[in-house]
Amino acid sequence: MDELRFDGRVAVVTGAGRNLGRAYALLLASRGAKVVVNDLGVGISDTDGSTPAPETNPGVAVVDEIRAAGGEAVLDTHSIAEPDGAEAIIATALDAFGTVDALINNAGVVRQGPVGEMPHDFTRAVVDTHVLGTIAVTRAAWRVMQPEGYGRILHVSSGAAIGGIANMSVYSAVKLAVVGLTRAHAVEGAAHGIKVNVIAPYASVRGNAFGPIPWSPELATWLAPEQVAPLAAYLVHEDCPVSGEWFTVGGGYVGRAVVALNPGYKGRPLSMERLRDEWDAVMGNDADFSVSPAGRADEVRTMMEDFRP
Repeated sequence: MDELRFDGRVAVVTGAGRNLGRAYALLLASRGAKVVVNDLGVGISDTDGSTPAPETNPGVAVVDEIRAAGGEAVLDTHSIAEPDGAEAIIATALDAFGTVDALINNAGVVRQGPVGEMPHDFTRAVVDTHVLGTIAVTRAAWRVMQPEGYGRILHVSSGAAIGGIANMSVYSAVKLAVVGLTRAHAVEGAAHGIKVNVIAPYASVRGNAFGPIPWSPELATWLAPEQVAPLAAYLVHEDCPVSGEWFTVGGGYVGRAVVALNPGYKGRPLSMERLRDEWDAVMGNDADFSVSPAGRADEVRTMMEDFRP
């Protein structure tokens, strides 16, 4: 089997000091990529952001590990949540390695709260990192990739975007927002050789239960970040065959996630009473649903197929 490698390529991984980001950076470097390891060095919290920062930025250890194995890496400590910080991350890559070929937008914060009690500053922190941060770092990298006619970008969604999680409505929202970003970025990038995809990773990294399954060392091994990293790396490799796609990944499983549409109900003039009487047709059956990959608009075609100007 021919090994997929990144020799001569430069990759930027945000939030790469720990957990999933670390696994992405280490795998890319082990396959020959020159890696910018971006990490703020703050404490990780799944609730309110109150965890103390570690004494040393964990990105330092990742860079040291890459270099000890014979690879090339540099540390960047700028914040993706600030436009100037996003620009500075890409500037770090240009200063150290001269270009950017691949970007993994992994960084982001988690804040939790019931809908009626979610503080505004919690909301801003989540939106600023996952949405505005992803946009800002992508924008800076795009300006490097477009003239070269080549680029690979990976956004990071979550299972929260698929099923929703109580007390995490904002997080669920932003993680679905990056799917929309992916679709649009892929369409725009096609003319420039830039492919953009998104993953919803599942990993046990902080001693948490996985749904009804309590945490255990065996669970942590099964859902290790190393079981996610191969897909992330493949999607930013030059051989990546797709763009605009969404995948869920974890525990050795990879599946394609899609937007699904059913035939629905169509009748004019539409009224509340017609909807009441035809609601079963609106809802349909599971077998009626068809997938809608990036670039298709089945609902628009259905909506307008009888239209005559």
